[in-house]
Amino acid sequence: MRHLLAILQRYGIDLNDPSSLVIVFGYIFITAVVVHFIFKLTLRKIEKHAESGSKPWLKIFAQHKLFHRVSLMLQGVLVNAQLMFYLATGSHAGTLLSICTQLWVLLFSLLSFFSLLDVILKLSRQYKFAGQLPLRGIFQGVKLVAASIVAILMISLLIGKSPTILFSGLGAMAAVLMLVFKDPLLGLVAGIQLSANTMLHMGDWLEMPKYGADGTVIDIGLTTVKVQNWDNTITTIPTYALVSDAFKNWSNMSASGGRRIKRSVFIDSTSIHFISADEQQRLGQVDLLKPWLKEQNQKIAHCDTNNSVLNGESITNIGAFRAWLTEYLHQHPKIRKDMTLMVRQLPPGAEGLPLEIYAFTNTVEWLKYEAIQADIFDHIYAVIEEFGLRIYQRPSGNDLRPEALAC
Repeated sequence: MRHLLAILQRYGIDLNDPSSLVIVFGYIFITAVVVHFIFKLTLRKIEKHAESGSKPWLKIFAQHKLFHRVSLMLQGVLVNAQLMFYLATGSHAGTLLSICTQLWVLLFSLLSFFSLLDVILKLSRQYKFAGQLPLRGIFQGVKLVAASIVAILMISLLIGKSPTILFSGLGAMAAVLMLVFKDPLLGLVAGIQLSANTMLHMGDWLEMPKYGADGTVIDIGLTTVKVQNWDNTITTIPTYALVSDAFKNWSNMSASGGRRIKRSVFIDSTSIHFISADEQQRLGQVDLLKPWLKEQNQKIAHCDTNNSVLNGESITNIGAFRAWLTEYLHQHPKIRKDMTLMVRQLPPGAEGLPLEIYAFTNTVEWLKYEAIQADIFDHIYAVIEEFGLRIYQRPSGNDLRPEALAC
């Protein structure tokens, strides 16, 4: 440093002289401008190459302005190094400019770090393991910590005190900080719990009636989880609410490859009766019922009924319909046979006798699932009269007209 000062003084430049300071500042300014344009031209070439190139990672770097922010940080480092190199220690102008450049370096160091995290997050989405981790929430937490540290360093630089003094004062402010950053802290802990317990991932189908959420998880952040509902609206849920409250995750259903049908047909109980010989002969021509009718007739043959249905077993039309429907589902090409499949009676009520179909389709796609379910029940409603049964339906105003009652 002394050697450099001696050289400058040999050429008549005295750094204690205001005019000489102007010359040095002008030189530093011109150097900074030249370096800035060099960086700018270089970055422009890199961005053009990224846009036209076949390397997606380079395009991601350019999109998040990582190179741009790093270049601005390096320019600040260069200016600060020149100030320390050319100006004498204790110079008020040099000290002021040095503080400004150090603040500049801290700011763009922080922004560069933010861009780096965004790049890592974007690149990680190309890998399957990233979907199992709440990386966005974790990175937001890291950004919050980094921003707090840089803010403390900036304040210590402005007031001229050691940052350790400010850091030691944080202990006394812990209660206040916990209150101010309550949601981010709870969200960070909740995100880790959701990931560690494999409770929720990006792309899962989440249903949470308390918040009106029923759709796909599109974002898991530090403080909120965004759900795109099936009507394309967005529901925002506090991240910690997913740990404290109950929700339904349909991802296992999607992974199983089968979606459940659980719907009832309400039978008018007054239409249930024993089938007559003519009805049995007609139903005996149905291929799906032949094995069942044969088995039932063999059971009845071993019973001495004494010509009374009260003394033994008899065949009912509801039993025949249930047997036919079970066999129909077993032979349906779009119903899975390796999952639970049954037709069962539920307790009768004011709306008749519920006959529930419990089965799984061979697809989890919503449109295909609804089409399969509709086709099955269309067929059920169309054939049920063949068994002498009626679907229960509450009387409407049309049913109570005099003409309808006369019929």
